[in-house]
Amino acid sequence: MRSIISHSVFLYALVFAFPLWSQDVPHFQTEVNKLIAGDSAVDKKDVILFTGSSSIRFWTSLHADFPTANVLNRGFGGSQMTDLVGYVDQLIVPYDPKQIFIYEGDNDIAAGKNSTDILFDADRLLVAIRKQLSRKVQVFFISAKPSILRWPLRDKYADFNGKLEAWTKKKKKVTYIDVWTPMLDADGKVMADLFIEDGLHMNKKGYEIWAKAIGPFVK
Repeated sequence: MRSIISHSVFLYALVFAFPLWSQDVPHFQTEVNKLIAGDSAVDKKDVILFTGSSSIRFWTSLHADFPTANVLNRGFGGSQMTDLVGYVDQLIVPYDPKQIFIYEGDNDIAAGKNSTDILFDADRLLVAIRKQLSRKVQVFFISAKPSILRWPLRDKYADFNGKLEAWTKKKKKVTYIDVWTPMLDADGKVMADLFIEDGLHMNKKGYEIWAKAIGPFVK
């Protein structure tokens, strides 16, 4: 009987301890490790950093789009604003960038978060950046983009973008960049030919629109 009780206690402890063990392994750490593995070869003079979720990660033409700038891509797929907060020390601070372009919020909304919670995390992110880098560094928040896959959530995206823009206006050295509007057609619907088969990630034409919208801010 005592053996059965001991075995039951062990199983109980195992079941409830497992989530704690899982939390000890940071989400995206493997991907982040791969990103920073070649940091010794990175030119850290006047870095213009692009970071955020997969729309940044898949921007493979970034260097070609901004050939005269020392751009660095540190996007990691599937991330949310809170994830970037957790990786500030690894993906932003070490490069001492003069400009930081951030794309987060897209996955947050799809995950069911509201604008207020996302902006709370954006504020935490900005505080972390200001605390460890120069207060003069320019920070740009790119609006959430429209997509075929997530078009049913367009009202929530529009709400987030409006609140994100208003939030940036209250901050020093922080700018909002609108990529939502130029990705819509004359009827206000998302242009279908800007995406690959999944209806979420962009093709070359989509990134050309981004480059045109973001280009004037890259200096």
